[in-house]
Amino acid sequence: MHDLLAPAFRSVTPLAPEDTFLRRHLGVDADEIAEMLETVGFASVDALIDAAAPGAIRFHEPLPLPAPASESEALQEIASLAAQNRVCRNYIGQGYSGTHTPPVIQRNILENPGWYTAYTPYQAEIAQGRLEALLNFQQTIIDLTGLDIANASLLDEATAAAEAMHMAHALSRHAGPGAIFISQRCHGQTISVVRTRAEALGIDAIVGDEQTFAFGGNPVFAVLLQYPATDGAIFDYTGIIERAHAAGGLAIVAADLLSLALLRPPGEFGADIAIGSAQRFGVPIGFGGPHAAYMASRDAHKRVMPGRLVGVSKDASGAPAYRLSLQTREQHIRRDKATSNICTAQVLLAVMASMYAVYHGPHGLRRIAERVHRLASTLALGLAKLGFRLGDSPFFDTIRVEAGDASGAIFDRAAASAINLRKLSASTLCIALDETTTAADVEALWAIFNNGKSAGFSADALASETETELPVPLARATPYLTHPVFNTHHTETEMLRYIRRLEAKDLSLTTSMIPLGSCTMKLNATSEMLPLTWPAFSQMHPFCPPEQSKGYAKLALQLQDWLAAITGFHSICLEPNAGSQGEYAGLLVIRKYLESKGENNRKICLIPQSAHGTNPASAVMAGFKVVPVACLQDGDIDIADLRAKADAHASDLAALMVTYPSTHGVFEEGITEMCAIVHAHGGQVYMDGANLNAQVGICRPARIGADVCHLNLHKTFCIPHGGGGPGMGPIGVAAHLALFLPETSPEPGGERSGAISAAPLSSASILTISWMYIRMMGGDGLALATRIAILNANYIARRLDRYFPVLYKGRSGLVAHECILDLRHFKKSTAEDVAKRLIDYGFHAPTLSWPVPGTLMVEPTESESKAEIDRFCDAMMSIHAEMSAVESGAADSANNLLKNAPHTASAVCADYWEHPYPREQAAFPAAGLRTHKYWPPVSRIDNVWGDRNLFCACAPV
Repeated sequence: MHDLLAPAFRSVTPLAPEDTFLRRHLGVDADEIAEMLETVGFASVDALIDAAAPGAIRFHEPLPLPAPASESEALQEIASLAAQNRVCRNYIGQGYSGTHTPPVIQRNILENPGWYTAYTPYQAEIAQGRLEALLNFQQTIIDLTGLDIANASLLDEATAAAEAMHMAHALSRHAGPGAIFISQRCHGQTISVVRTRAEALGIDAIVGDEQTFAFGGNPVFAVLLQYPATDGAIFDYTGIIERAHAAGGLAIVAADLLSLALLRPPGEFGADIAIGSAQRFGVPIGFGGPHAAYMASRDAHKRVMPGRLVGVSKDASGAPAYRLSLQTREQHIRRDKATSNICTAQVLLAVMASMYAVYHGPHGLRRIAERVHRLASTLALGLAKLGFRLGDSPFFDTIRVEAGDASGAIFDRAAASAINLRKLSASTLCIALDETTTAADVEALWAIFNNGKSAGFSADALASETETELPVPLARATPYLTHPVFNTHHTETEMLRYIRRLEAKDLSLTTSMIPLGSCTMKLNATSEMLPLTWPAFSQMHPFCPPEQSKGYAKLALQLQDWLAAITGFHSICLEPNAGSQGEYAGLLVIRKYLESKGENNRKICLIPQSAHGTNPASAVMAGFKVVPVACLQDGDIDIADLRAKADAHASDLAALMVTYPSTHGVFEEGITEMCAIVHAHGGQVYMDGANLNAQVGICRPARIGADVCHLNLHKTFCIPHGGGGPGMGPIGVAAHLALFLPETSPEPGGERSGAISAAPLSSASILTISWMYIRMMGGDGLALATRIAILNANYIARRLDRYFPVLYKGRSGLVAHECILDLRHFKKSTAEDVAKRLIDYGFHAPTLSWPVPGTLMVEPTESESKAEIDRFCDAMMSIHAEMSAVESGAADSANNLLKNAPHTASAVCADYWEHPYPREQAAFPAAGLRTHKYWPPVSRIDNVWGDRNLFCACAPV
C-alpha cells in the first residue's frame, strides 16, 4: 500500500491532533481500498495509477505545499487572516450595498448543506424545491423591472451587462460588429467588463454622455444606461431610449433592484433588457461575491436570452411541475453558434435573494426602500445645512457632495474613523446608504463633514423635514409581488417551514451520492464552509482601500501560490467567477499574447468534437474561428486529423482547446504529442480544467504542455455547486503569458484593463473554502484524493462493465476518474428511463446522454464510501434486470417500472393502481429504502409540453 495512505488512517505521531481532515474527506479506509483493488485487479494504488496514466506525463515529486493542518488549526490560521481585514462602515456603493441577511435565511439556506450541496436542476423531478425558489426569483425580477420574462440569474452585474450586449448584438438589424453606447454614468467596473467583451468581437464601445450623444450618426445596436446613475442621480431615460430605438438600437438598463420598489420600472419607460445585481436582497457583499445578477427582457427576445430559464410544465399525472426550459439554448447543442458561453447560474444566491423577497413581501420591501431613501434625504438635508452643495438631480440612496478643496481632508477624516466614502473626483465625494445605515451613522457622517464636530441637530429631528416623494414620471405607480407566495411567509415560523418544505423536495449530497460525470460532486466539508459568513470576510467591500483588505490579499496570494504549485504554472489569476469565464479569460490571454507578437492573423482555434459545448462558445466570444477536430472510434482525439488541421492552418493557428483527462474519461496517450504539434505550428494550448480532479499530484497541466488552464474550484477544490452555482474558474498561465493577465488593481471608479468580472477577485468570499481544503489536505492528501477518485471510478467500471459496457477505456482497460456506461444496446428502454428509475432507488442520475447520446457518465469522487458506491452499483444491476425484463417481453414495453419512474408517494398510495407490477417493487426496489426513502414530489415531467406552453413566472392561483 502507498505511503500516502498512512497519515489518512492513523496518526503519524502519538501527539498528532485527532481532528485531522484527510481521513474525514476520504470515503474509504485501508481495508476497503484493498477490497476494491482486488476487484480492479491491482496489488496497490500506485500500480493502478501507473497503468492508468501515461508515464510521459507523470509527476512523481511531492507537491510543494505546507504540511496539512488539522481542522481546528486551519480554522485558527484563517481566523488570523480574517483579523488582518479591517471591516469599516462602507458608503462606497457602486453596485455593492450593505444588507441584513435574515438569520432564518442564513442558517437554513446559506449554511445548510441541503441547499448548498445540491446539483444543477437538470433532473427536475428531484429539484422542485430549488426550481420553485428560482421561479420566485424570476417573478421578483419580472415584477420589479416591469418586463415580461427573466432568467434564473447570471454571474454579476458587470458580466450581465456584457451578456446583454451579446444578446442585443444577436438581435441587431445592423450589419457588421457595430457599436454599443455606454453611459459615462455607469459603474466603472461595468464599463470595463463590457469594453473587454466588445473589443474581442470588434464592437466599438463608445463611452459618453447619453444626454448629448447623436445616435443617428453611429451604427449603434444598443445603449447601456445606469438607473440610478453611479453617482446616485435619477434620470428619466424615456427620450434617450426613444432616440436609440429610432436609430435601430435596443435599450439596456442596469437598475438597482431595491430602488425599483419606489422608482418607475425600466419596462415602463422603454427598456428592452434590464440587468443588475440582487446582492442587496440579503446577500453579503463578500469582497465582491458571489452574488446573483439578474436579466429581464421582452417576451419576443426570450429565445436569445443567456443563462437558465425556469418554466412551469406538468408531470405524468397532470400536476404542475417546474423544469429548466428552452434547453436547446444549451451550449452542448449550439456550440460555436451559441450567443453566450454561460452554462451556469448563481443559484444559491438567487435562492437567497428570492427568499428575501418572500420574507419581506411587497410592503416590507417598500418600507426598507422608503427608509433608505429617507435616510439619504436626511443626510442630504443636513449636509446642505452645513453649507455643502449636492447633486441637482433626484436620488434614491446615493448622494453626490461637492466638497471642493475640503474633499481630501473629509475623505481622510472618514478613513480615520473607519468610514469609507467614494471619491468621484478631486473635489467630489459620493455617499451611498443602505438598509444597515442608522440614524447614528447619519450623524457620524455629518460630523465627518463638519471638521469632526457635532452638526448640532439630530437625524430623527431632521427626518421629519425631508421631502421623500419622488417626482412624476420617476415614481413607481404599478404594484409588484402580488402573488400569494410573497404575501404569506412573513413570520419566522412560516418562513422556516416554507424553506424546509422546499428543501425536502430536493435531493442533495445530504441524501445520497450524486454520481455525475464531469461535475465532481465532492464533499463540501463543514470546516471549509465556516469562514464564509465571518464578518471579516462577508462584509468587505471590493473597492475599499487596500490597507483594509490585507487578510484577503494574503489569502489570495497563498491560494495562488498553492494552485501554481499544484498545476506547475507561473501565475494564477483568481478573477474568473465561473468555468466559462475562465475559458474566456484564458483565450483572451492567448489572443493578447499573439497580438503582442504581431500575429493578429492567428484566429483559428482547434477544438475536438468531444469538447464541452462552452469551449467553442468561448472561442467565438474571444474572437476566434472554431475548426473541429475528429475523434477516433475509441474516443481519443484523432491525432492525424489534428496534425492535418494544424498543417492546413499553419499560418493562422491560434490555439488548441483540449480537456485532460479527456471528456470521455480517459488519460489519452497522445496528449504531449498533441501539444507539441500545436506549438510547432505557432499556436498555444488551452487546457480545460474540468477534469483536474484526476491530475492533482499525478501530473501537472503545465508539464504536459498546456500554456493556460482554467481550474474549476467548484469541482476539484470543493466549493459547493449550490444547486447550480456559485462557481469559480481561475486560470493558470505559463511565464510567457503572465504579462497578459487582467489588471487586478482598479482605478478610482472601479475601471481596470482587461476586466473579466466586476470585482478584481470576483466571488472572493468563497475562495476561503478552497483555501481551507488545500490547507487541511496538504500535498500528500491531495495526491491521495486523486488516486482514490481514480480507484473508485475503476471499481465502478469493473463492477458494471458486464451489465453496461464501459464505452471508452485507456491503457490496460482502465478509465480515469469517471466512466461512460453504454446503454444503447437496449432498444425498449432509454438512458432517461434509467435516470428516472434511479430516483426510486434514492439516487441522482449520472450525467445523462453526454458526451455521447444514450449513455450515462459516472464520477464517484474520492469522498464516497465503499458502501454507498456498492449501493449505487447494486441499484444499477437491479435496474439492468428490470430493463432486461422489458427487452425479453417479461415486462410490458410501455407500462413498466422504468417508463413510469419516478414513482411518487401519492401514486403509490392511491386507491387505483393501474400497473402490472406491485407497488412495493415501484417504491422499495432495494431493502435499505424501507428505513430511508427519498420520495420525489412529482412524477416524470413532460418537457415538450413545457416548451410548447412556455410559462416562466409564478403560476396564477
